[in-house]
Amino acid sequence: MDAELTDDGFLDGRLRIQQPRQGYRAATDPVLLAAFVPARSGQAVLELGCGVGVASLCLGHRMAGLALTGVERQALYADLARRNAARNAIPFQIVEADLAALPATLRSESFDHVLANPPYFRAGGGTAAQDAGREVAFREETPLSLWIDICLRRLRPGGWLTMIHLAERLDDMLADLRGRAGSIEILPVAPREGRPATRVLVRARKVDRGPLRLFSPLVLHEGEKHLRDGDDYSLPARAVLRDGAALPID
Repeated sequence: MDAELTDDGFLDGRLRIQQPRQGYRAATDPVLLAAFVPARSGQAVLELGCGVGVASLCLGHRMAGLALTGVERQALYADLARRNAARNAIPFQIVEADLAALPATLRSESFDHVLANPPYFRAGGGTAAQDAGREVAFREETPLSLWIDICLRRLRPGGWLTMIHLAERLDDMLADLRGRAGSIEILPVAPREGRPATRVLVRARKVDRGPLRLFSPLVLHEGEKHLRDGDDYSLPARAVLRDGAALPID
């Protein structure tokens, strides 16, 4: 294997994923994102900004029979996503493109589900990452409002948009969804019991007026602090991150 890549296990080693040793490296967020997508076999799924493919491949592992498509603008990550799909024997079409300039063939399609893990940090704030891949993954060049607009445009009526983002951006997300999607469901993700949520999982149904639902938080770790070697995931988090289970889907 290329010395600049690592070979990492996800879902307790059920998926083997190559990713850059330096730069953006997928961790728990794409696994949580995949677990919140209410997809069923036979449906079409699009992931915008798929990176090396972790979220879509986790989803494909949990639910067979999906037509998975990913869009990734960085050539290295797009190529790794293709390789990761092949080595895990999960059909996954990768389109190398900027989500703000999708090719006409993709603009002509619509999907049952669109998922995304947009960059968390606003443009111009903080210190830029030294690695270009990491900088693109974490800092907005395309505004969050445009991410949401593009996601909704690629959805069929009644289709689901699923995203993970910082808890502090929830207000922005709800504002961008207002009037365009309903039946919004929100799952806060907290690092430990009694701590504020740092992430939110949000899903919404296009052209729907159903009421908003707020789930009880998913607590990732047991105890007040880390006390032993190895992970200390809570039982619900372990079911998702190790066993590939779905988050609340009904």
